[in-house]
Amino acid sequence: MNERYSRQVLFPGIGKEGQEKISRKHVLIIGAGALGSGNAEILARAGVGKITIVDRDYVEASNLQRQQLYTEEDVAEKLPKAAAAEKRLKAINSDVEVRAIIGDATPEMLEELVPDVNVMIDATDNFETRMGMNDAAQKYNVPWIYGACVGSFGMSFSIIPGNTPCLNCLLRTIPLQGMTCDTGGIISPTVQMVISHQTAEALKMLVEDWEAVRTSFVSFDLWRNQYSSMKMSKAKFAGCLSCGEERTYPYLDRDNMTKTTVLCGRDTVQIRPAKAGEISLEQLSAQLCSLGYKVKGNPYLLSVEMGGERMVIFQDGRALIHGTKDLTHAKTIYQRIMG
Repeated sequence: MNERYSRQVLFPGIGKEGQEKISRKHVLIIGAGALGSGNAEILARAGVGKITIVDRDYVEASNLQRQQLYTEEDVAEKLPKAAAAEKRLKAINSDVEVRAIIGDATPEMLEELVPDVNVMIDATDNFETRMGMNDAAQKYNVPWIYGACVGSFGMSFSIIPGNTPCLNCLLRTIPLQGMTCDTGGIISPTVQMVISHQTAEALKMLVEDWEAVRTSFVSFDLWRNQYSSMKMSKAKFAGCLSCGEERTYPYLDRDNMTKTTVLCGRDTVQIRPAKAGEISLEQLSAQLCSLGYKVKGNPYLLSVEMGGERMVIFQDGRALIHGTKDLTHAKTIYQRIMG
């Protein structure tokens, strides 16, 4: 057994056999922000065989306070978080296969990725994506770990298809929607606590110690010194469309996904093109420069400015329009620049 993991192997809950299992497993992390970067680093250091990380955003200065994989250089280069995370994770542990996907975790993407993974970790910032993850997990029988945090408050729950209530069931009992936006600020210890809960559960699942997996819903407030753990077995709902007796997986229907989204905690609107497909950033840059726009870019995205307005365009055609929460105004800017 690799000396690198010797201290982990000494832990009775993992041991040599558990470490070998970890090295053969595939973890999917949706979101490469605070929770995603922390989960990814711990699991990479633990020797997980393969990590796939999906994220739609790029690194900004405000991320550095709590998103541990990123540097000031990443901010200056406007690197997509997934690309920056892949680079850092490979430097941390070259034994781990890392795949970065720059884009939205759409129903089509989830249907493609989830059947091939052993555990999925929620590190996203919106419930539309979470509900898609939940349906994909139920459809393909993949366990996943919900996590969210804001301010000094955090929560986590392990979802095992066929055993525990799913996220759709929980929404009938616990008002989780308030946790989707970080407008109230965030302190890094809150992030680290949620990460600890998520990665501990992930390791239990990866070594297949299902009896050790926590089935209670955990929430805490580090600033007010509060911690609670609620049993959720009675929350399972037979009529649930995601995990019930007549399930239809409604959140895997692309028609139920919005094409425009206001990003949490930011004056930014994301617009997805009606048809997905790669665009030539080089050609688009030349075209926009000829029209008088100020354009900066890297192999992953272009930053376009004119008259105090700024839009970032990704290779998959998605765009982030900064400085507004007005969807109509954002669409106007998008159409003016993209044509």
